Amino acid sequence: MAVRKAAAYPGLLGEHLIAEKTRAAMAVQQEALYAAREFLRGQGFTELLPPLIGPVTDPGARGAKALDVDFYGHTYKIMTSAILYKQASLRGFPKLFYIAPNIRVEPPETVDTGRHLVEFHQIDVEIAGGTREDAMDTAAGLLTHVVAHVFDTVPDVLRQLGRDPLDFAELLTGKFDSCTHTEAVQRLRDQGHPQSPDAEINWAGEEILSREADRPFFITDYPKGSRGFYDRENPQDPGVLRNFDLIAHGGFGELVSGSEREADYATLVTRMRESGENPAKYDWYLRLMREGLPSSAGFGMGLQRLVRFLTGLDALWQVSAYPKLPGVVSP
Repeated sequence: MAVRKAAAYPGLLGEHLIAEKTRAAMAVQQEALYAAREFLRGQGFTELLPPLIGPVTDPGARGAKALDVDFYGHTYKIMTSAILYKQASLRGFPKLFYIAPNIRVEPPETVDTGRHLVEFHQIDVEIAGGTREDAMDTAAGLLTHVVAHVFDTVPDVLRQLGRDPLDFAELLTGKFDSCTHTEAVQRLRDQGHPQSPDAEINWAGEEILSREADRPFFITDYPKGSRGFYDRENPQDPGVLRNFDLIAHGGFGELVSGSEREADYATLVTRMRESGENPAKYDWYLRLMREGLPSSAGFGMGLQRLVRFLTGLDALWQVSAYPKLPGVVSP
């Protein structure tokens, strides 16, 4: 696919920065970040600043690649996700969060999905000793608090963007629906959508399920092999992971992805090998795991996806001040 010029998509940066929709999105983003910090600090979480580079990064990025940098003669990765560092920090900070920048070189063909950026941010949360249910409860509480705060503080901005508080009424009850991956696959197949039972729900499938809902909902129990080696396998249900996604209603798709983390050294090494990863690359992480890191659960909430959901805008580039789109060379 040909690389696009900066002026073609989404337009010149200067024009984008003064656009009414950009200013509206940034007003919403500011309040969303305020509310996220308020909620998490109120729940006893400590905010840390995440690393930007490291010897390895999250290998589970969905079809995207990491960028390399030279670090004093060593090849380091720019973070696609700081999940390994969240786990490494748990002994000192048992409840922590990042507002984490991530770089993922997405395939150029994803440029028109409206849901992919090369640069984006995540609200990254980790809970020592936590279960999947703890992480899901925290994610639901966080989303509910952010939505309520934004509607309280910038209702005129949302109204100008065409967002109706009634569209979020079911969300604000705090009662989210849930289904398993197997159930989601069956619902999609019943509608003629060819979803694989062995893979993550694809983007088209997410949108179908999202448009059917009147509130966010969880999909749990993804099959082993569909996610990173750090997602814990259910000991009572081999082949099934103790993980989840939180899907927004209205066609906006995934907002959150999380799981219980595998904390057993030998099992982690086996899982790495099963996924085609070389354990030697993860030497620093495995050394910490061998010394003893607590079990945990956590998640990442996409900030730009959250702001797009709140504003109702068509694409993630519209809710980023400095958008970097797949395949688009831009400043």
